[in-house]
Amino acid sequence: MHKISIIIPAHNEERYLPKCLDSISVASSKIEFPVEIIVSLNRCTDQTENIAKRYGAISVYEDEKNIARIRNAGVNIATGDIVVMIDADSWMTPNMLQEVIRHLETMRYIGGGVNIRPERLSIGIVFSLMIVVPYLLKARVSGGMFWLYKSDFDAISGFDESLVSAEDYHFALKLKAYGHQKGLWYGTITKAHIVTSCRKFDQWGDWYLFKNPKLVKDIFEGHNQQAADKFYYHAKR
Repeated sequence: MHKISIIIPAHNEERYLPKCLDSISVASSKIEFPVEIIVSLNRCTDQTENIAKRYGAISVYEDEKNIARIRNAGVNIATGDIVVMIDADSWMTPNMLQEVIRHLETMRYIGGGVNIRPERLSIGIVFSLMIVVPYLLKARVSGGMFWLYKSDFDAISGFDESLVSAEDYHFALKLKAYGHQKGLWYGTITKAHIVTSCRKFDQWGDWYLFKNPKLVKDIFEGHNQQAADKFYYHAKR
């Protein structure tokens, strides 16, 4: 019998976390396996921790400005054999956990990502996303929400804590390579999806990434602290 651990990194996420947790609750009701929720709290000064407690989630604390460490801190205390990692400003469709289990039980996949939909679209967002998509197409990986066996997460040592940004992109590359060694595919769930907020576009404008391709390049390289601070750690919550 499986147990699923869902890990959510959270820095001042009182606005979005309830919707994320509500979606997990609905998706959990569609499967027969137990689900634990772990919220990895990072320097929260709002009601994020109280919201997590209200939903019965487990809390873990990591105060470094390092999203890889924040994600790893949650997975490290997980007790499920399957781990799912979703951001606090995203929410999953009701059939998502069913699809995770179905994919893993085929024994064809090492794990993978999911279909992602923004909460709104505009011409500016479409052109901005066109700056990001080539990186994903070149590597042939998806992200948004990761799903895999915890044993495989441990085998590849989780997220690379030397990276200050794009740790999810590099994790996907590492997981894909490990899957290749085991004769398994890196998968993308397409019969379920997540919706993710457009808060960075709301803050900086829908054309922001399109107008700043160097910032995108610096973020994907993963070692530019100034770029990471601007786009992640110093962004409004």
